[in-house]
Amino acid sequence: MRYQSATMRETLWCVAALGLWLAVTVLFIGFRPEHVFMALLIAVMYFAMPASRRLTVAILPFIIFGISYDWMNLLPNYEVNPVDVAGLYDAEKSLFGITLADGSRLTPNEFWASHRCAVMDFMAGVFYLCWVPLPIFYGLWLYFSGRRAPYLHFAIAFLLVNLLGFALYYVHPAAPPWYVAMYGDMYGMQAVPGTPGEVAGLGAFDAMTGLGIFDALYARNANVFAAMPSLHSAYTFVAFIYAVRSHSALGWKVLLGVVTLGIWFTAVYTSHHYVLDVLGGIGCSLVAVLLFEGVLMRIPAFGRFMKRYIRYIS
Repeated sequence: MRYQSATMRETLWCVAALGLWLAVTVLFIGFRPEHVFMALLIAVMYFAMPASRRLTVAILPFIIFGISYDWMNLLPNYEVNPVDVAGLYDAEKSLFGITLADGSRLTPNEFWASHRCAVMDFMAGVFYLCWVPLPIFYGLWLYFSGRRAPYLHFAIAFLLVNLLGFALYYVHPAAPPWYVAMYGDMYGMQAVPGTPGEVAGLGAFDAMTGLGIFDALYARNANVFAAMPSLHSAYTFVAFIYAVRSHSALGWKVLLGVVTLGIWFTAVYTSHHYVLDVLGGIGCSLVAVLLFEGVLMRIPAFGRFMKRYIRYIS
């Protein structure tokens, strides 16, 4: 089969997009070696061969997700709106609080903080490690099994979940439960910009395994005031929805369903999210899927765009 190089138009689009991304990132966020590495990797995949070019265009929703997450550092959400610290905590305790024998009332996070066990600590780490990789692996399985239309529907819905969640972070910045536990009394339930990320209950997994995975991940968290909605709770749930919609193999449905429930529990168990945050993540997922399937796909121009996109990556 004769090699087909990228057209001039494709080349210009790729170079311009990568150049714009790197320029904005370096100028307004700061240079990191992985930015150049990712740009080179994308360029190599795009220009190497037709198959890798189709794959690069197919995973574009996931690339945009990563860039948009990084670009939230351009303007921290706590500079846009006040951070909710006490209000969310009080609402959680009022709606889902657990009353002890002595009459005191705890949030579910506070209850689990004093009822931990090694098995749950280990499984919490396993579940949380799946939050992004598992949906991506599911998407790649759809793609490489030739199910390009279901793949693209899932990938774009996944991107919409993120864009909706990121927007809500700016509308309603919110502190996670561990922040209240660590700094609530010290700062009078007020948010302090620049607070470093914290592994919270996931530190038990790091200590147990000696891997330090979560310590490394959360040390780079530039903004801890993005707890509502819990996108941790959304990602595998969206993948589960599309596994059901696309009649994927039973194994995928079971795996995604179990991991989704595990992540929902882990989010609360490790004090990274309130139950309200988890419900917010679930709601964000449902709204994004309904918006994509029920609104965007009913717009003729968008439907034609999707058909062209599917043809290109096929």
